[in-house]
Amino acid sequence: MSKPFLLISFFTLTPVVLITSAYILYTQPFSTPPQVLSLSTQNPAVIATSTDPAPSTFASFSVRDARPVIIRRYLHEYDSPLEPHSEYLVEISDKYLLDYRLLVAIAQQESNLCKKIPADSHNCWGFGIYGDKVTRFDNYPQAIETVASTLKKNYIDHGLNTPEEIMAKYTPPSVEKGGPWAKAISQFLSDLQ
Repeated sequence: MSKPFLLISFFTLTPVVLITSAYILYTQPFSTPPQVLSLSTQNPAVIATSTDPAPSTFASFSVRDARPVIIRRYLHEYDSPLEPHSEYLVEISDKYLLDYRLLVAIAQQESNLCKKIPADSHNCWGFGIYGDKVTRFDNYPQAIETVASTLKKNYIDHGLNTPEEIMAKYTPPSVEKGGPWAKAISQFLSDLQ
């Protein structure tokens, strides 16, 4: 084929294809209104999954939050007893406006994700553990709720937002040692991205 024929075909067919595609796109009825996705530090990832059981030209999609999946995979990798509570960890973090990774990062630092805790305490966060004093919870959800609400009320609401700022109050001896607690928390937060 000659070059002039190809050029004429391209410039003739391209507008026709674009106009036809736009017409089909805008006249096709949707079963649900389109969703606008907003990503923030509280919701850094989403997963789009098809809700259409049969393949078709037009698929509809629902949006799922990827954060519980990220948490679940991380907890599974370390064989943590917190794994069944992945969604709850994210839900409670949202409730108290915490970074969804913070509770898991602290649990990783304080107890190797609940593998090294006082017997029957469900306390993976070193929360209220001083010498022989041990704060015990009836179950992991109770512990998650209590630790999250305390972090919000006694730390975040007082402007203590970074691992270094939280460390100064949560575990003051770590400050004297050069801040290994905050460094570990920062690393675990990074691992969870």
